[in-house]
Amino acid sequence: MAAGEAVAFLPTRTVISSGHACCKGGKSSMSFGSSSLFGSGSYSSGKLICSGHNINGKCGRRPRRSAVVRAELMQASRPMRSFENRTSTPVEEVKKLTLITAIKTPYLEDGRFDLPAFDRLTNLQIQNGVEGIIVGGTTGEGQLMNWTDHIMLIGHACVCFGDKIKVIGNVGSNATWEAVYATEQGFAVGMAAALHINPYYGKTSSAGVLAHFNSVLDMGPTVIYNVPGRTGQDISPAIIEKIAGHCNFAGVKECMGNQRVESYTKQGITIWSGNDDECHDARWDYGAQGVISVVSNLVPGLMHQLLLEGRDPKLNAKLQPLIKWLFMEPNPIGLNTALSQLGLIQPVFRLPYVPLGIEQRQQFVQIVEDIGRQHFVGDKDVQVLEDDDFLLLHRY
Repeated sequence: MAAGEAVAFLPTRTVISSGHACCKGGKSSMSFGSSSLFGSGSYSSGKLICSGHNINGKCGRRPRRSAVVRAELMQASRPMRSFENRTSTPVEEVKKLTLITAIKTPYLEDGRFDLPAFDRLTNLQIQNGVEGIIVGGTTGEGQLMNWTDHIMLIGHACVCFGDKIKVIGNVGSNATWEAVYATEQGFAVGMAAALHINPYYGKTSSAGVLAHFNSVLDMGPTVIYNVPGRTGQDISPAIIEKIAGHCNFAGVKECMGNQRVESYTKQGITIWSGNDDECHDARWDYGAQGVISVVSNLVPGLMHQLLLEGRDPKLNAKLQPLIKWLFMEPNPIGLNTALSQLGLIQPVFRLPYVPLGIEQRQQFVQIVEDIGRQHFVGDKDVQVLEDDDFLLLHRY
């Protein structure tokens, strides 16, 4: 067997082939072609019996498919994808989106989704010119949801807002089977595009990352999300360049800085900045299509101005203190705290997230006053919440 070929072991010493031609002299080989589970080449066995022969070598039955061939057919099955739902979106439309908000998921006191609050937040994005939302992303705490609730929230957003804004579902996972399942479910409930991250924590090889993405790309428009600070592994340009030609590849949410952004945009690859503090320059100086933003949850109108109304370094500088405050602790801690103090959501946190401290909560009130309360979502006065105002849930 050649070096690098994969080996498969059946549970018995007798290997059952799917054809008659294999039985020659008690020792032969099975060829599966380049797309097989074994890779290219053949597998040899000391005793290999055609399923159409009995143990005495007499053939009297039609040969059966081997377990390997059956597994191959399962792997080759087409993904579930319906083009009949009203939110079905051509990949070129996804590529044109500039301002996309990674929308917050609000909760009730018992830990369930607060859908009326979610609807208010989404309507505020629509009213201020946001073109797309990421549902169940890191900001939306998809990592704290089971898949039933996760897909339900994506479906709710599609049913309520799919004709007004592009709903992109975060359906990524570190397990490929979960990513495939969630992607099928997400498109079935009407999402416009999928957001996919590379396998995290356990990680894998570059070849594994490529195989992971190829497993989901066939199902519909797909945005790849590169954030090594959370996954522990950079998606290299070599991987992106290999999948960039796929008909469903929409682009990359890139968090590795504007030099990386520019290297892609020069090749014609659509890029959304994943960093709010860099998105103005990414858009106007480095060729990015736009941003997938956290801060637009709070000031969607100003972000629309920053990303769609021309170069504006003065506004960009004005927003930097807010962005710095928002990410002083890992996202979405700052956003959850801010929306609570603005009165848009109930001050309910699913652990392990906890609110920012009292000093930071006071700083936020000052930042709102500096920028102007009228630029922030909602119509209630911003307030400093006390520690006892927050509810922290460890079961939900």
